[in-house]
Amino acid sequence: MLFDYDDTNIDSIFEYAKKLEGMTFQQVLDEYKKSSQKIYINPLQASNEISDYDNSYNDTLPSKGAKGQLGNILERYYFGYLPNGHQQADFSKIGLELKQTCIDQKKNGEYTAGERLSITNISYKDPVEDNFYLSHVWNKIAKILLIHYLRDKSKDRFDYPIKYVNLFTPPQEDLTIIIQDYLKIISKIKDGKAHEISESDTLYLGACTKGATAEKSTVPQYYGDKIPAKKRNFCFKRQYMDYVLNHYILKKTESAESILKSNELNQHKSFEELILDMINMHAGKTDKELCELYGRLYNKNKAQWSDLAYKMLGIKGNHAEEFIKANIVVKSIRLEPNGTMKESISLPPFSFKQLVTEKFEESSFCEYFEETKFLFVVYKSNGTNYVLQGAQLWNMPISDLYGDAQIGWQKIHDKIQSGINFIVENGRVINDLPNKSDNQILHIRPHAAKAAYKLNNGYMIGDIQKNANQLPNGEWMTTQSFWLNNNYILSQLKYK
Repeated sequence: MLFDYDDTNIDSIFEYAKKLEGMTFQQVLDEYKKSSQKIYINPLQASNEISDYDNSYNDTLPSKGAKGQLGNILERYYFGYLPNGHQQADFSKIGLELKQTCIDQKKNGEYTAGERLSITNISYKDPVEDNFYLSHVWNKIAKILLIHYLRDKSKDRFDYPIKYVNLFTPPQEDLTIIIQDYLKIISKIKDGKAHEISESDTLYLGACTKGATAEKSTVPQYYGDKIPAKKRNFCFKRQYMDYVLNHYILKKTESAESILKSNELNQHKSFEELILDMINMHAGKTDKELCELYGRLYNKNKAQWSDLAYKMLGIKGNHAEEFIKANIVVKSIRLEPNGTMKESISLPPFSFKQLVTEKFEESSFCEYFEETKFLFVVYKSNGTNYVLQGAQLWNMPISDLYGDAQIGWQKIHDKIQSGINFIVENGRVINDLPNKSDNQILHIRPHAAKAAYKLNNGYMIGDIQKNANQLPNGEWMTTQSFWLNNNYILSQLKYK
């Protein structure tokens, strides 16, 4: 029976919520239509007493064309209370927050988190709360009724099935880092630097943007010089939600090891400080000495220097649990004896057709740098070996991301959209895409090992299906990826 639960009892709410598994959102609405009871009434209350949640009863069903309706369907038409912007938990009598989030199914059948989990808005109108356990964030995550639904973009959203319903509280080892993340975010806000916040500043708890465009979603800050800043929400980052799904919900096990297993955090040291200390204590040692110290074959293959980073962190393989949760990418950087850096840093390949449909703030490029933090481990050649200089955690400054990086991305986007001009000379294909010298942060170049083209003039070379990607005009070009310029990375290094 609809609304058959006791909102003062977490077991009752959970048992009722579990009935959602296997239902679609449309089926929830269909059940509501058939129900004679249209609002939630606590079973211990008198039958004629209106629920605390129902302050403005309205029986209008949601429109399929409206966005953001799925969470409202669960709140209003299954649990029987009106969605609200209150900062206390949804089931306030027991401090339980209702959160729904999507999962996607990969080609191999495995599930992955489809998005970050928004927790609560960051207010720029009021002072921040220094005590995490008195904050709105803690009110919203202390006890979560977490509902996963399967997103299939080929279907109507109301036909998405609800897959899993679980109670979730971040485990203590995660909460320790979440609190550090919270303090880092509010510290920036208190310094009047909310306009400089990036989701990649932190590890598990992020500060994600909200609002369709930067112009429409900026507001003056409470602190500092009142510089307009983008509206942001506290959120669990997508990579953390992926870990929650696969390890806490689906109970998968894998070979990832924890850096913290034998290196506990304390109130005087953050996780970031801990891992940097573990690497920097070896500064001055050569790669050969480190290989001998950690029992690794010294073979100078490309993986050697990253392998050493994990070994210095106490990880036998190359999968650190905390790095998976936090989306930290390890990059070993090798400098020449004169301090120059030869190699640029490559990113995952992209689809030309997908790129031209994107706006920068919603692009995969922007999302990548909003969410990803890098661990740079820097070595410098002494002519014979590479000497460890030190390590640093880095994420692209927000001023760079929405400055030169956006300008460079947009020029590449516009050129691909309007049409690339090709000239074939002596078996070599030349194009008029922006090149490395046109932007100080990024450029694009081939990601595939071998060139492949199929042009409208009839010219064709290489394995098109394996190494090429189709352009909007129907031509095929060697698959490309964005690269961070070597000189830009060099300018960001602390150790040279």
